[in-house]
Amino acid sequence: MALAQAKLDLTETRLAEMPAPTGEAGWAGEARSAAVARVRAMGLPTRRDEYWKYTDPATLTQAAAPRAAVFDADGEVPLYADIDRLKLVFVDGVFDPDQSDDLAMEGVEIERLSDALKKDIHWARDLFGVLETRGQDPVERPLAALNTGFATDGIVIRATAKVARPISFVYLHRDETSDAMLHHVVRVEKGAEVTVLENGPAAARFNKCMEIDVADGGAFHHVRAQGRDHERRAVTHMFARVGAGSTYKSFSLTANGAMTRNEHVIELTGDDAIAHVAGAAMGDGANAPFHHDDTVFVTHDAQCCESRQVFKKVLRNGAEGVFQGKILVKPDAQKTDGYQISQALLLDEDSSFQAKPELEIYADDVQCSHGSTTGAIDETALYYLRSRGVPASEATDLLVLAFLAEAIDEIEDPRLQDDIRSRLEQWLSRRRRS
Repeated sequence: MALAQAKLDLTETRLAEMPAPTGEAGWAGEARSAAVARVRAMGLPTRRDEYWKYTDPATLTQAAAPRAAVFDADGEVPLYADIDRLKLVFVDGVFDPDQSDDLAMEGVEIERLSDALKKDIHWARDLFGVLETRGQDPVERPLAALNTGFATDGIVIRATAKVARPISFVYLHRDETSDAMLHHVVRVEKGAEVTVLENGPAAARFNKCMEIDVADGGAFHHVRAQGRDHERRAVTHMFARVGAGSTYKSFSLTANGAMTRNEHVIELTGDDAIAHVAGAAMGDGANAPFHHDDTVFVTHDAQCCESRQVFKKVLRNGAEGVFQGKILVKPDAQKTDGYQISQALLLDEDSSFQAKPELEIYADDVQCSHGSTTGAIDETALYYLRSRGVPASEATDLLVLAFLAEAIDEIEDPRLQDDIRSRLEQWLSRRRRS
């Protein structure tokens, strides 16, 4: 079907502004060309697209990035500061080797994407753009294809053993009009294990894609905290292929941000695979708009696999939340265990939450469930705390933390759980004082 003229014009205008990567190997050029062809065939998203009807993508598709003021953290200690990690720093989407640690570490190979794409023979050839392409069916994701076509910076990681330290991506925002694209590729070899951490706002506008291939018996753990800049905008995609007996776990914490869209596309392709994806969002629209969208698609294509989707949002002062989650169970994926929950806690009548949970099941021996709720603070629980001398604001914060606990518990490492809880408590404390 031919694209509508307005969508075609939008797409061609955006593509005309994008600089074409140069000096790359032939296979990388082919992947780039195929990605651009996908963008042209799909067209960039508009509000009329089914999976964008709750979130306006206009600021993500326009030629110039909207201005976003740089947030002043007032000397706040960086997230993960007390955790021994290998730190990789990006400033407005550009890798900064001076602020980063040495890329060498036992059990893992790490290099910049730009270096990998210049090599005629490289393991990333089997993954770069491959998982993103697989993730375009049955739902089109043109902003991910745009990223594959033009992102020139990022990191490629190949874990060959159990990696002792987490690999930490630190995204710094310094330019109010920065427009960043990053593409990361991760391969976890058979029996290997790696943890990837992310934190920071990255840029005024941020488009990030991560492709993760977890081989049989491997494990990938991911914890992300998206930066607190009030006016930033971001769209992220995580494409994962999970092999037999392997584990994929991802957690995202989001606080502030005018608009954030996080997409997860996960394929369970080997028997006994496990995939857990979770998120906690804290939105306050008092100082700037807040719109947060989690869109998840999990495909069960093997037997005896387990998936969990746990998403919690706390919204106040006109903040907006969206959840679109789907579990697809293919005919041969018997004994599937799929669980999905999305819940929003609205702290006033001005905030809103839109949910679209879906199950599509073609196997007959499965255990799948989904649920979604939206509500206010439990008045009985609030009264109980108040009656025992807890001030109203502190009592509300305690109930908010209890509400978010199920999502935070999905983090594998207790140290990271504690760090995330500490950040949430600080966020709530600041709102209490303001």
